[in-house]
Order: sequence, then structure tokens, then C-alpha cells
Amino acid sequence: MTSSPVVTPPLIYFDNNATCAVAPEVIEAMMPFFDKFYGNASSMHFFGGQVAKHIEHARAEVAALLNCAPEEIVFTSCGTESDNHAIRGAFEALPEKKHFITTKVEHPAVLSVGKYLTGKGYSVTQLPVDKQGNIDLHELKTAITPETGLVSIMFANNETGTLFPIEEIGAICREKGVLLHTDAVQAAGKIPLDMKKLPVDLLSISGHKLHAPKGIGVLYVRRGTRLHPFMIGGHQERSRRAGTENVPYIVGLGKACRLAINAMFEENNRVRTLRDKLEKGLMEKIPFSYLNGNPHWRIPNTTNIGFEFIEGEAILLHLSAAGIAASSGSACTSGSLEPSHVLMAMGVPFSYAHGSTRFSLSRFTTEAEVDYVLSVMPGIVDKLRDMSPFYTQEIRKQAKAFQH
Repeated sequence: MTSSPVVTPPLIYFDNNATCAVAPEVIEAMMPFFDKFYGNASSMHFFGGQVAKHIEHARAEVAALLNCAPEEIVFTSCGTESDNHAIRGAFEALPEKKHFITTKVEHPAVLSVGKYLTGKGYSVTQLPVDKQGNIDLHELKTAITPETGLVSIMFANNETGTLFPIEEIGAICREKGVLLHTDAVQAAGKIPLDMKKLPVDLLSISGHKLHAPKGIGVLYVRRGTRLHPFMIGGHQERSRRAGTENVPYIVGLGKACRLAINAMFEENNRVRTLRDKLEKGLMEKIPFSYLNGNPHWRIPNTTNIGFEFIEGEAILLHLSAAGIAASSGSACTSGSLEPSHVLMAMGVPFSYAHGSTRFSLSRFTTEAEVDYVLSVMPGIVDKLRDMSPFYTQEIRKQAKAFQH
């Protein structure tokens, strides 16, 4: 008796806001720095000197993505470190300031630092958001006091993709004489970021969100901004972050930033078109589905849809079994069974916040992959709703009427 062959479903990746595939060009650029150019950039001999030149070239590539001066770029290990350095470093440099302003929908890398500051005796204000995830700029303006040292508001939300009006927020902070930090981890590489125009003092980037490897990030520090070093030791990164440079990853990030500049048009056209096709198809095929976030003002690769009467974790398990990787929110909180803090802050009803799924695309996403998800997802939702005690006969009738 022969066993049936194992059929491996296709691997369709729609979780790019958690992490992206490393671009082949990035891997190629990194490889020589593991075996050929392995010198320490701080060494005086030619082995170190040639490596230092590549670091500075990568710094210039990152600066080109942000349209800023290379000396304003500090290499870090990740977005979380960049956020920590910006917030804690700013307050350490401004010991007379004891008030921090952020929002209720920030990434845990910012919210957790807020909790840390609270424990140190600081006052922390978390601005609320409306049902689309937007803040009230008047509330921000009135929240700033003479004690305020820093405002930290993300550029784009990692769960919904909603964009914040950073230019207007920065203008308010400048008027009030307060520093502004923005976590731009999800925005970098997807939309233009021009630091010569944006009134932002500190900005965070993470390499693995724009097709560089995990373990490398950037903190932009506007020239003249007072900031305490995050790591103390050697002279690296102009004494802002001590420690031997992670050269292969720095080089990889520089290459990824150059690729992002070249792919920006595609990101805002082809990727957006695929996102819209996926979003429209799911909401047309599946009754009781709702878009979470701002439908117009968001990054081009992200859609977050709530499916009422079922749990997001069950959706993800069934999608994974079908070869589809998606998410119910931030990868940094994926171990929790609680609904997303972002959706709860937006006032999304519990019944479909619990069943919300995030699909995040990249420039490697294909239309065939979108079509596959559209062919699989309605059946998964139907199956799970059939098992739900909340999916009553009356609601079933409404669903059938919707589908016909």
C-alpha cells in the first residue's frame, strides 16, 4: 500500500509589516563583508580604512532616502533601539523636562518606554484617536506644557497603515519649542520622507521593514538636537552609539535604501493597486467585514479588515494551513489573545476587533497571490462562522442576502 503524496500548499506572504524578505541585491551587497572586507572600520590600517569607506557610502544611501545630511544618520540595531534612543536620550539631555506626549496607538517600543518614564516620575500623556485612528491636533496643542520635553507620534500605524499628519504635528511642536520624534518604521521606503521639509527632530527606521536584514536600524538626529548617547564606550557613530559597527548589515541597509528610492513609484502604484484589489474583493465576497483605519490616508501596502463573529487567531491558523501568512496585529504583541490595543483605542467594536486580520504587501507581491487569497479567505470565514455561537440563524439569512 502506497501512501498518498503530501501536497504542500503555496506559500503566500502577506505579513510584510512584521518583516520583509531580504532583497537578493541586498544579500549580494552584504556577502563580501563576511569574508573579504572583514576589517574593523576603526583600525588605522588599510583593512579598516576600506571598510570605513563602505560604511560612509551606506550612510549616504540612507541619507538619500531621507533627503538629509549623512552626519544626521546614526546606525542602530533595530527600530526599538532607535525609539528608545530617541525618547530616553532626549529626556536625559533635557533633565528639566518631565512630560512626555505620545498616542494610544503607538508601537510597544514607544508605549513601553512611556511606562518606563512613568515609573521614573515623569508625566505621560497618551492622546486618543478617532474611529479611523486619527488624532485631534487641537488636543495635541493643548496637551503641550512648559514641562513637555518630547512628543513622539508615529508616521504610519503598523496595524492599520493610517498616516499621521507629521508636517502639521511638527509645526505645532516647533511653535511650542518642543522636540518631535516619529517612528517611521512602516513609512520608510513606502512613501517619500523629506527631512529638509518635515519639521522632525528625531526619526526611527528598521531595516527589515524595507528588505534589509533584521538587526539593523537607523535613528535620524537633526543637526543641533541635544541627545544623550544610547551606548557609551568608543567613538563610533560620532560618539552617539558606541560599539563596533555591524558592517555587513549597514551595507545591506544602504543598498535596501537605494532600492527603495528606485521602487517608490512602484510601491505607490502597483502595490497599492494590488492592495485595493485584495481589500475590495474580500469585503465584496465576505459579509459583515469592516475596514479598520483611514481608507484614504494610509501607506500603500496595508489593509486591516475586521470579520465579525470569529476570532483572528483562528483565521490566521486556517490561513497558515492554506499556505498564507498574515497577521492579527503587531508581531511584537502576537502572543496575546487580547484584541489589538490599536483597534481598542479606535473604538472598534469588540465583536470584529477580535476577528481583525492585517494583510501587508510588498513589491514582491504578485497578482496571482492576491487572487489565491481571494479564493481561499471566504471559505475560511464561512467555516469559522458556522462554528461560532454568535452567528445566529437571523444573521445567516442576512449574510446569504448579502452574497446574492
